[in-house]
Amino acid sequence: MSRFAKVNLLEVEDSVAGRVEGMEGRFGRKHLDSRDLGVSLFRYAPNLRSPMAHSHKEQEEAYVVVAGSGRILLDDEVQELRTWDVIRVAPEVIRAFEAGPDGLDVIAVGGPKPPEGDGVRATPSWPDGH
Repeated sequence: MSRFAKVNLLEVEDSVAGRVEGMEGRFGRKHLDSRDLGVSLFRYAPNLRSPMAHSHKEQEEAYVVVAGSGRILLDDEVQELRTWDVIRVAPEVIRAFEAGPDGLDVIAVGGPKPPEGDGVRATPSWPDGH
């Protein structure tokens, strides 16, 4: 592992491209040659509600809203998000995002990731049923 690494997240390939219309996901961990730290950019088009959710077996995450606003679903609880909010999420909590009228850009920061991965896909269950 190198002593340091630099990457522009907007120049990292969009790993979500074509799978969810209006959403981008750019994962920086491998580009940073990081053993213990993942940093990713997620961008949601205005009013987009993510059709997928996830939790983790081990990895704790924090999300930093860097542009726009929206909401995050945490299990069955909804939290409003605005620019520069930071929210930490325990591994077992199922989470999904919904962008506000100006879209939502979120930096996700995660800790060490097991070699076999630990993401668990889930279906979001928003309280309003949509």
